[in-house]
Amino acid sequence: MNPVATPIFFYGLSFAAIAFAIAVITRRNAVHAALSLIGTLISLAGLYLMLYAPFVAAVQIVLYAGGIMVLFLFVIMLVNLDQNIREIQFNRQWLVGLVVALALGGLLLFVIRQGKVIFPLHEVADLPEGINTQMVGMTLYGPYMLPFEIASLLLLVAIVGAVVMAKKRI
Repeated sequence: MNPVATPIFFYGLSFAAIAFAIAVITRRNAVHAALSLIGTLISLAGLYLMLYAPFVAAVQIVLYAGGIMVLFLFVIMLVNLDQNIREIQFNRQWLVGLVVALALGGLLLFVIRQGKVIFPLHEVADLPEGINTQMVGMTLYGPYMLPFEIASLLLLVAIVGAVVMAKKRI
């Protein structure tokens, strides 16, 4: 990649991810917020590509932007949004949100400033293209097979629970 174009793509994708992330939390319509989250996930996939991690970028797009967001939109369509709009008085916790956001921002600045002391740099071995994917697969389906299956079972139970709860209201 052209060394001059690299910062342009990085800052462009970073700005897009931040803009979409802000849109996720500021949209009043849940469907618009979910679509903004898809934009955030795709921008992050572009950043993964810039880090030479094509497998992680593909998983980000296929699994999160594709599969998980379809589930989010499915649950949003099942939930009664008119009732949520009437309960708007319970959603006025912006002061707590502001304090938490400032605390997390301060923590981020601390880690950025003290990053080299907290996380010392180590040599990263350059692996051939297919080895990285093979190592992820062996780790995921080797010692972490049970937690992976438990997570998929929990997602299935959440979907069935959302359908059952929506069915009672209909």
